[in-house]
Amino acid sequence: MIQSTLFQFEEDTDWHNVAPGVKRKVLGYDDKLMMVKVKFDKGGRGELHSHPHAQVTYVESGAFEMTMGDTVKIIRKGDSYYAPPYTVHGCLCLEDGMLVDAFSPVRWDFLNTNANNYTL
Repeated sequence: MIQSTLFQFEEDTDWHNVAPGVKRKVLGYDDKLMMVKVKFDKGGRGELHSHPHAQVTYVESGAFEMTMGDTVKIIRKGDSYYAPPYTVHGCLCLEDGMLVDAFSPVRWDFLNTNANNYTL
């Protein structure tokens, strides 16, 4: 089993550029669950994509045009969404903002032994 350290401190956890105007910070995880913070500059995009993971996202700050399948909604601070596995989704950041994602199971593709603090 793989898992993160028990605590993740803001000043000790690095941001990683994932797209123009988009940075990601992997927080706590094990093989069944993962939490990730995603910082967007206005105009930053989470390109349309799908994955086999269930995802729940909380809007910590900002405003986003969120596409979920054929549905498009504006979401703001305090809102959230659920993306079922294999559902095409993505967003456009309308105001600088932050999303907090939870995935099940873990997004192995987000883990990089040189970038994240974890234990085997």
